[in-house]
Amino acid sequence: MVGFGKKLRESQIQEWKGYYFNYKLMKKKVKRYLEQMEVGAQNRHNVLRDFSVLLDTQIEKIVLFLLEQQGVLAHRLYDLAQEHHSLLQQPNNSNISELQEAYREVGRDLLRLLHFLEMNAIGLRKILKKFDKRLGYKFTDYYVKTRANHPYSQLRQVFRHVGIGAVVGVLSHSFADLHDLQLCQGSYISIYDQPSYTHQDPILESIKLAVDRLSNSTSFLQFLGRRAFIVQNEQLPSSPENQIIMDDQFHFMSLLLNLANTFLYMVNTYIIVPTADNYSLNLGAAASVCGVVIGSMAVAQVFSSVYFSAWSNRSYLRPLIFSSIVLLIGNTLYALAYDLNSLPVLLIGRLFCGLGSARAVNRRYISDCVPSKLRMQASAGFVSASALGMACGPALAWLLQKDFRIFNLTMNQDTLPGWVMALAWLMYLLWLWICFKDPSNNKNEGILVSYQSNNAGPEIHVAVEDEQTQPLLMNTAESKQQENEDDEEENPDKETQKPITSIVAAYKLLTPSVKVQLYVYFMLKYAMEIVLAESSLVTEYYFIWSTSNVAIFLACLGLTVLPVNIVVGNYISNIFEERQVLLGSEIMVCIGLVLSFQAVIPYSVPQYVGSALITFVSAEVLEGVNLSLLSRVMSSRLSRGTFNGGLLSTEAGTLARVIADGTITIAGYFGQSQLLNTTLLPALFFCISSILATCYTYNSLY
Repeated sequence: MVGFGKKLRESQIQEWKGYYFNYKLMKKKVKRYLEQMEVGAQNRHNVLRDFSVLLDTQIEKIVLFLLEQQGVLAHRLYDLAQEHHSLLQQPNNSNISELQEAYREVGRDLLRLLHFLEMNAIGLRKILKKFDKRLGYKFTDYYVKTRANHPYSQLRQVFRHVGIGAVVGVLSHSFADLHDLQLCQGSYISIYDQPSYTHQDPILESIKLAVDRLSNSTSFLQFLGRRAFIVQNEQLPSSPENQIIMDDQFHFMSLLLNLANTFLYMVNTYIIVPTADNYSLNLGAAASVCGVVIGSMAVAQVFSSVYFSAWSNRSYLRPLIFSSIVLLIGNTLYALAYDLNSLPVLLIGRLFCGLGSARAVNRRYISDCVPSKLRMQASAGFVSASALGMACGPALAWLLQKDFRIFNLTMNQDTLPGWVMALAWLMYLLWLWICFKDPSNNKNEGILVSYQSNNAGPEIHVAVEDEQTQPLLMNTAESKQQENEDDEEENPDKETQKPITSIVAAYKLLTPSVKVQLYVYFMLKYAMEIVLAESSLVTEYYFIWSTSNVAIFLACLGLTVLPVNIVVGNYISNIFEERQVLLGSEIMVCIGLVLSFQAVIPYSVPQYVGSALITFVSAEVLEGVNLSLLSRVMSSRLSRGTFNGGLLSTEAGTLARVIADGTITIAGYFGQSQLLNTTLLPALFFCISSILATCYTYNSLY
């Protein structure tokens, strides 16, 4: 694996070489701090002060260079403005085209400047993360917050993008002016009078995308993307030429098929929840066996997630085809179990459905094959498709309250979910076979998880001197000597950056913070599964609800997912730190669980519905911030390969569902009167222990 320092050198704009962040030298500085502290030659206070001053100096240097280049662009735009004014007096199409091209050249130079800025921002994020990891400090959060909010901070000046915004503004109205002049010969109306003006030169669109990456302007999409565990990893920004190649290889229909797979699988998971207890009774089993029926799908998913994750290293089409066939067979067996009067066939059918879970493939496809500028939207689409499927499953069960026969096959509320999903997977399989385009086999290994620093925005860094003051530009011999030293320094990391090849090796990389966050994920999935899976049993026993009532209730719960994510992604996450939202959500889940207990008789509908809503919505908020924090605290070695961070989180959540569904079945043997309180006790224990664990690791959650 090529070191980041080498990548940075290879991607530099040569005439600006002296102004780049020298990542390898800075890395050596961090190593020296560590060595000095181990022998007692440095203390914590001096190291933090020295490192802060070093960063401030380099950021200031970058900013001054940025201002200089903006001045050059401003001077060029001023000269072009004179030509522009003359052209307005005597329009000439040939001169208009020449002036448009001159403006485009300024735009291309601005793109180079933005590329320079983004590369240095990545360099700073990486060195801050390395400093925290190597020295065991939480310096990043302190440094960014103090510099981003101080009125004289150079970092703050970059956040505002004032100079860049001015250049983009001049280019925008100049292109609009010339375009209108070319078409209408002088009837120009200012773009400020036409807010809906749609003409955009391609260079402006490229600049907008580059500025958006620096501004982090899509907070809601980023929130959903991090929740999907598919956010783009920190890497060097692609050149415009490479991005064009990537865009040409992107196949929208294949992305749509992956999102459809996610949607259908979630429908398949939850479509049986309102009727599973009734189906179990019709096959001669206890109603509480519905926990095993629902959970058997999750049991199989524990294993399917691993082999699908490994399979996606080689292909996307084949695992998706296999998944569709297995789900088609599984749903058919689920439907046939009624006429065969066989509970084992029912369970085998659900096990097959779990073996067809291809969500690992869906995540991996978005990570590997979607252009970076669309990856955030695709990630948000993944979460939205999951949420929509979760709501549509119970709603569809409500619509399937029918009873008839076809070819001696029973079609009723128990079997129709299986037949409908079998038909849906058959149609999906045909669509997949006709329209899916598998990427070339020589693709690079993809990145599944994002590991970004919890920073307030983009950061800038610049070349750093060693302990002794050095000249700005080194001569060739010095430069080559330094590169050789840097390569030696980088070598130890090459081994540590290899993907993990076993679940045991992955577990060894889990820090206490990561273990706690995985436990929190386990807890919230357990609580959600208890609320959803036992709803038909609880409501029938206490309130005599019909299947239709249960289906509507579950559909309404599912419909809260997207509004909750919008509120959290757009507002709450911008007001509070994610660790604050995390702890607050855990407390709310705990409150919801406590309110769910049957402490008084009679047990009322408002108490059940209200407590279930508090628990479910709080768990939804918790899931978003939990996965976002996980994406930051996990090791970068868990970003690639089969045993990645996404797989670990999936396994934790799936295991929680298995245990929750098993608890429901076991508790059912003590009688339905004890079912509710018996299943809530473990959930409450897990919740309280997760709150304590979060408090213990609170200061390490950035």
